[in-house]
Amino acid sequence: MSRQAICLGEILIDCFADQPVQTVAAVKSWSSLPGGAPANVACGLAKLGTAVEFIGAVGNDAWGEALLRLLQDLGVGTRGVQQHPTAPTRQVLVLRDQKGDRSFAGFSGADPEMFADASLNGAAINPELFSQAQLLVLGTLGLAYGATRQAVRRCLQLAQAQRLKVFVDVNWRPMFWPQPAAAPGVIHDLLVQAQFLKLSAEEADWLFGTVSPAEIRARLPRLEGVWVTAGAEGCAYWLAGHSDQLPSFEVDVEDTTGAGDGFVAGLAHQLCQHGLSGLRNAQTVRQLVTYASAVGAITTTRPGAIAALPSAREVEAFLYLQ
Repeated sequence: MSRQAICLGEILIDCFADQPVQTVAAVKSWSSLPGGAPANVACGLAKLGTAVEFIGAVGNDAWGEALLRLLQDLGVGTRGVQQHPTAPTRQVLVLRDQKGDRSFAGFSGADPEMFADASLNGAAINPELFSQAQLLVLGTLGLAYGATRQAVRRCLQLAQAQRLKVFVDVNWRPMFWPQPAAAPGVIHDLLVQAQFLKLSAEEADWLFGTVSPAEIRARLPRLEGVWVTAGAEGCAYWLAGHSDQLPSFEVDVEDTTGAGDGFVAGLAHQLCQHGLSGLRNAQTVRQLVTYASAVGAITTTRPGAIAALPSAREVEAFLYLQ
């Protein structure tokens, strides 16, 4: 089966505190859900009908086995998934307050480098995966760790050799970085190799000092598309020479987890379907971004991330009703 997209990066377990507390010690029970932005995007693509392969690393443990089964059950290719013999699958601990707002509280181990996703082996990645793809989608968290950073570089080389387009979702999470101050320079080295870039408004301001997609594109002339998202305020974009802003859809929000990943999945799905050659006029470009916004909006109406991601039929029905 040919793979139209490859998602590269972390797949992990998000552990949410069931009680509103201020410390991990006060948590009486946790609810565990699959997560990791690149894995969420891969699952979103599969649900929308785009063939996709996932490259990442999990532990040779119960959580790793469960995540592998989940990908397979959703139709995501797992030939690129490695199981580390000793490093465990990463578990992220998340607290919530009385209002329901969530905050990062650490990992299931003290050292952020101790987990399997920090030790992705670039030499073990099969180049054949890239001969059957047209788009490589990745985040930046893997760049925080030496081994995975080398694996990312190898994947970029393989993508370039096969003329794949590279789509980066910055997804800045300082707690993953042993040395957060090094992140901007390392991330910039990745962005100069990308054709598509998605950032939140906060990430755009942090990396570029502007939230204007056109200004960001001017600094990175290889980019063919830039999206800057602002949650409920919608997004601004520059794509194939067309620049505009799009308001968000008004929906009853239950859980914002995975909304940005749904947006990226929607964009990647549309790019795989149409390619840049199909984006010659402003209306078509706006329709592409509208589709992605719909995927993100639907995702917020249900709990969880992967479970909340919609099918193509659900997105079509949503857009019809809108």
